[in-house]
Amino acid sequence: MQGFGPDASFRAALAEGKFVIQKCGHCGEHVYYPRVLCPHCGSDQLDWIEPSGQGTVYSVTLVRRRPDKGGDFNVCLVDLEEGPRVMSRVEGVPLEDIQIGMAVEAFVGDAAGAPNVLFRPAAGP
Repeated sequence: MQGFGPDASFRAALAEGKFVIQKCGHCGEHVYYPRVLCPHCGSDQLDWIEPSGQGTVYSVTLVRRRPDKGGDFNVCLVDLEEGPRVMSRVEGVPLEDIQIGMAVEAFVGDAAGAPNVLFRPAAGP
């Protein structure tokens, strides 16, 4: 079954390898997770934009799994440069190296067989 609404638009962008968030045309706030109305002002003037992808790890936790079930993984809250907080994970570094305050950058990668927004450590200056 084909979806509709903002979530379907978000998933379609991910399928094309693009990470998008919404920006309110009325109050100028950035919005994530996709919505029909701006949670800041209630406007329906939400446009899609590609964010910078830059963010900072706000929180991190380690989820333990048996190796035959895929092994341990992290779950992070990342504050995007534009303001919204995203739940995802950081890839490409040992779990013990992921720290609160770590600079990260978004990319679209495969998670559980579907395209999702993931993060990796940000490239140096």
